[in-house]
Amino acid sequence: MNGPLISVIMGVYNQWNTAALERAVSSVLNQSLGDFEFIIWDDGSEGDAALALKQLPGKDARIILAGRDENRGLAFSLNECIKLAKGKYIARMDADDECLPERFARQVEFLENNPEYAWCGTGAELFDENGTWGYRYMPTIPGKKDCYRYSPYIHPSVMFRRSVFDSFAGYLEENETYRCEDFEIFMRLMQKGLKGYNLQEPLFRYFECNASYRSRNVKNRINEARVRAYGYKKMGILFPFGWIYVLRPIVACIVPSGLIAKVKRCEGKRAGAERESVNEQSGAGEQIIEVSEYRTQDSCVLGSYRRLSS
Repeated sequence: MNGPLISVIMGVYNQWNTAALERAVSSVLNQSLGDFEFIIWDDGSEGDAALALKQLPGKDARIILAGRDENRGLAFSLNECIKLAKGKYIARMDADDECLPERFARQVEFLENNPEYAWCGTGAELFDENGTWGYRYMPTIPGKKDCYRYSPYIHPSVMFRRSVFDSFAGYLEENETYRCEDFEIFMRLMQKGLKGYNLQEPLFRYFECNASYRSRNVKNRINEARVRAYGYKKMGILFPFGWIYVLRPIVACIVPSGLIAKVKRCEGKRAGAERESVNEQSGAGEQIIEVSEYRTQDSCVLGSYRRLSS
């Protein structure tokens, strides 16, 4: 097969935090499995943000920078990256997150050995400007009803088979799917009978700060409700309980963002405590991978994570 094993795709628009961008890019370049191309789409960035992107191809020959001056949104950016991609697998990435070194190797290993799954996500460390504050794990094999609470995958942690996009349309480029394009595509693929899987390992670092909970306005939440209603109807789960979850993003409009942040923090810390308990109780037959000091420039992750049984 010509081309790299993996195409990493990342859409970027005005990432002013150049240190975060550098950490995100370096975490990809430092993967233990290095057979990839890294396609970065500049979605109309301006000023210093655009200049920072233009300097990236000089860091590594695997980086491909493309884009246009007009801002068209994440769905458009990812679709353009997919058109350029030559890999057997397509791995998502965002410009403020980080991959742990074994992410690509573990996902490729899983997909190679489990052909019945069309994509594979991972668990994640949750961090903000002060460091790691929690963990998040999604359902191992999400079913349709796992779409009730939220999208059952951490989108930028997901690796797809290229064949998914050869057989089905990519991300939906509509105003209604803005900020929930991941939720829409996962529900649509599940409607088609495709299955995804979540590795119960924190192979990804997901940036989530207090401002993250204030970033969706009323219009975006109404659009999410529409996406939910349409997706649930197509999947046959709108009645009798789906309507309750259709209203979930609208109800969130009247809930103080500070309260949402507290709930999310409690969930993340609880997941972290459960993870520590699992590590402490692990028997000699389980393989524990020590991440003694993973650094991406000034970022540092300490601790260990549990590898799934082979």
